[in-house]
Amino acid sequence: MLAWANAEAVQLTLDTGTATFYSRSRSEIWVKGATSGNTQSVCEVRLDCDGDALLYVVHAAGPACHTGLTSCFDTALLLGDSREQLSTLATKDEAN
Repeated sequence: MLAWANAEAVQLTLDTGTATFYSRSRSEIWVKGATSGNTQSVCEVRLDCDGDALLYVVHAAGPACHTGLTSCFDTALLLGDSREQLSTLATKDEAN
């Protein structure tokens, strides 16, 4: 999954060992699995080479995606069809 974390969410993650994020749409901190029970225990936090992104290495107690799938990234863009698929996705996004 991919989620936003502000400084407070990162500090809470480090303090509690539970994946904690910041919802920009709701303007609030949220803990992964607080309502679903699909928590993520953080084993490690890694900083990327530019220092502008974090990777939480987690032990998941259930699926990461709200759809019930293991990953939020289940839709593959095949190399040969990627331009057409990306164009379709962009058109759908613009319509919303």
